[in-house]
Amino acid sequence: MISLSAEMTDTKGRHAERGWICFDRDCTICTSLARRFRRTFEKHGFGLAALQDPRVAALLALPPDQLLREMRVVTTTGEIRGGAEAIVYLAKQVWWAWPFFAAAHIPGVSQILDVCYRWVADHRPCSADACSVRRNKMSGRTASTKGGTQ
Repeated sequence: MISLSAEMTDTKGRHAERGWICFDRDCTICTSLARRFRRTFEKHGFGLAALQDPRVAALLALPPDQLLREMRVVTTTGEIRGGAEAIVYLAKQVWWAWPFFAAAHIPGVSQILDVCYRWVADHRPCSADACSVRRNKMSGRTASTKGGTQ
């Protein structure tokens, strides 16, 4: 059986041998990190894809309000990891980031990473007025928007 993640290609028709790193293309931090680490992860068999891509939305099958909540890694074997867990998984793939992977397995560290990731994700800046995720200060929940504020 061939998974949708194995069949997906980027905008130039390239396949990712090991999986896809999915990020919010409207987040300035996310796009900056994607540009910075693109070559590193491509060398390790991972492609980059925007969470806003309809193929990614179909692959993840998440409700719209959850789709942009965190970055995701989708492997060609069908595993899906999100947030801090995805970062730790990617750290394992790159020799110089392996100490981060090892440190994440110290008791209590993964919980700290989860809290830190969630805080950054909830407070991340967006480019211009095209923000896909805004912090709803009244309810403390993340809500999806297109431009403007809530």
